[in-house]
Amino acid sequence: MMEERSYPFFLFLMALRYFVFAGIAFSLFYILFKRNFIKIKIQKLFPKRKDYRREIGFSFLTMVIFSLYAALIFKSPLSEFTKIYRDFSEHSIWYVIFSVILAILIHDTYFYWTHRMMHHPKLFKYFHLVHHKSTNPSPWASYSFHPLEALVEGGVILVVVMLIPIHPVAIALFMIFMLSYNVYGHLGFEIFPRWLLKTKLGSWFNTSTNHNMHHHYFKGNYGLYFRFWDQLMGTTHPKYQETLNQLKNL
Repeated sequence: MMEERSYPFFLFLMALRYFVFAGIAFSLFYILFKRNFIKIKIQKLFPKRKDYRREIGFSFLTMVIFSLYAALIFKSPLSEFTKIYRDFSEHSIWYVIFSVILAILIHDTYFYWTHRMMHHPKLFKYFHLVHHKSTNPSPWASYSFHPLEALVEGGVILVVVMLIPIHPVAIALFMIFMLSYNVYGHLGFEIFPRWLLKTKLGSWFNTSTNHNMHHHYFKGNYGLYFRFWDQLMGTTHPKYQETLNQLKNL
């Protein structure tokens, strides 16, 4: 049980996930099959080694902070006030799946508005500048946040466990989805299948191209998993669809 785990365990788990997910993506796209995937490289240039070092260094600081949130919801007195439940019989397996989807939707909304907030001129350099030093991000940039931004980003887990009943298994699934989609968003290559992009449903998903353009231009495309909020608030970059079409020959 998570209640029996210590902070070092949470940090180890966080680091293991990061280095496995980001490491596999980096190995495949930046080393082993670099030439094979060059046609779907969003920005044709590659980051420099110093960029990778910076991204990994700040990502480690982020993992230290994210692990504190894990300890907070599982090991501190605050855990008594969350809606985390341990007995599977309290809700059906379908609810476990539904709670993961709900957590994703909550996070998407949380991310859009906190992300836009951190782009405010008075906050940007204190919170978000570190992440935007990766103007051409790699998978290692997934957790490359200033500690202040890491506090904001990690805060979503408090929102989720306070709002909805959720099992630790659902939290784990949510965290895995969060990191895997984050790695995809910073991949630097557009691997989204053409057939899905051509559908109405597929057009609502955020793509690596979408987030890469945000890193490159600094404005627009503030969403995380979906494009709902960008579309509703008119913050989609005007060249997004054109750029995506060129990459995927749509």
